[in-house]
Amino acid sequence: MERKHMSAFALYQTISVDQPPPAKRPSLTVPAKKKKRKSNGVVHSVSPVKQPVRTNKRKNQKAELKTPDKQEHHSEEEQFVSGGESLDTLLKDLSEVNNSRERASRLFQWLINPIPAKSFFRETWEKKPVIIQRKNPNYYKGLFSTAEFDRILRQDDVQYGVNLDVTSYTGGKRETHNPPGRALPYSVWDFYESGCSLRMLNPQAFSSTVWSTLSILQEHFGSMTGANVYLTPPGTQGFAPHYDDIEAFIIQLEGKKHWRVYSPRSENEVLPVFSSPNFSQSDIGKPILEVVLEAGDLLYFPRGFIHQGDCLPDAHSMHITVSSFQKNSWGDLLLKMVPAALEIAMEEDVEYRQGLPLDYLTYMGVQNSDKDDPRRAKFLSRVEGLIKKLAEYAPVDAAVDLKARGFIHDCLPPMLTPGELASSVQGAPARWHRGQSEDVGSPITAQSKVRLIRAGCARLCSDGDVISLYYTTANSRVYHKEEVKSLGVKVEHTDAIEFLIHAYPKFVSVGSIPSDSADDVIALVELLFERGIIHMEEPL
Repeated sequence: MERKHMSAFALYQTISVDQPPPAKRPSLTVPAKKKKRKSNGVVHSVSPVKQPVRTNKRKNQKAELKTPDKQEHHSEEEQFVSGGESLDTLLKDLSEVNNSRERASRLFQWLINPIPAKSFFRETWEKKPVIIQRKNPNYYKGLFSTAEFDRILRQDDVQYGVNLDVTSYTGGKRETHNPPGRALPYSVWDFYESGCSLRMLNPQAFSSTVWSTLSILQEHFGSMTGANVYLTPPGTQGFAPHYDDIEAFIIQLEGKKHWRVYSPRSENEVLPVFSSPNFSQSDIGKPILEVVLEAGDLLYFPRGFIHQGDCLPDAHSMHITVSSFQKNSWGDLLLKMVPAALEIAMEEDVEYRQGLPLDYLTYMGVQNSDKDDPRRAKFLSRVEGLIKKLAEYAPVDAAVDLKARGFIHDCLPPMLTPGELASSVQGAPARWHRGQSEDVGSPITAQSKVRLIRAGCARLCSDGDVISLYYTTANSRVYHKEEVKSLGVKVEHTDAIEFLIHAYPKFVSVGSIPSDSADDVIALVELLFERGIIHMEEPL
């Protein structure tokens, strides 16, 4: 069928790959009186308990949504917002921030600006969707683009089903069209031109900007932060209605997309543990939210909210979904804690080792559940008491450490700032020069000042008699491509490592780190330096 629009690929072909980047704008730190400009965006929030908004899809793509009350005054940190600067400028400014946790907080605030982060987590997070419409197509410019998508296809080993999915949703049927092997531009763009959507599953493995953004944000969420990129042709839909098991931030990068969001269908689907199967339109009722996102807009919805997005006939769409909080609930923590608590209780408390009643099978179980037998009540009371008492044996810190080990394994490695690079092992001057190695040897002395390279890059955990330091700095940009990395730690070194962890973001002299031996602490710091876990105050 002949098309009159310019496709995303045709649009890409009009762009010069060698075109220089736009000139950088001034610093993001703007005077307070300028921070409430309209360009920062209009916020719409939707409560899932209210009646669905009725809209005429053809005549009015935007729902009439409730606007929050007057914004509360918020802290100086929350007012670190963008007045239209490129993401490259933002990341450069953030690289000058000394504390990686503050860096993460500021980047998240920029992501959801103008909503203050504190009010977002208090009023919206895990509760309801929210839309930010900015009327500023350049707000997220530089995060990812169709041109970069094409460059990656040409230059990198993108594999169907591993890095890229080709999908379609027509006539109520969702299909995946992945051939085997490498996804080359010739076949990928042919799929696109035939009406298929393209989903890049791990753009952080190929894009330094996405990698940098996610590696910063993961410290704010304290949970794995991932991303998928979606490129959809005009007039098509790539996915069936469904809900996910992650908190989703839909960032519109190019074009437009029409979104419909639906409340969870029951209490059992509120904050679900697993993603849903594909739904038919008759399964989901009426949307509580219907909106057209344009470049620069953001849509957030919690896990469990059913959603579907389709392209309008006159424009393609590219968006990136930033996701977090998968399997990061109280229940997930208890799944690790309760089995361990039972083991401890059975070892230490004879009540848990006492035998079951000889005749319990005659009055317990499904076949006996309707019996009016006083023995049932006594049995259930005993179970309840044992469960309550189990809390006394719960190894809470150990269970948290198990969760933390999983998070450390999930994490992206930190993308180092220029300052971190120059003062870390990656910037060490050792080289081969004129037939011999030069500048080899440890730069660490008792007077050297060091700190962790990032607040969340390392975690000290114990597993019985074994103490280990788990770290992210040797992780892959591809999810779980490498095994989790750790160092065995001697008991006498735990105080030194805890000192370094708790001292962040301050640099401390090696000589001030608690240790019985100056030589031992220097050897320990050298090891941490070699693994990229710490860096020095001054460039090497």
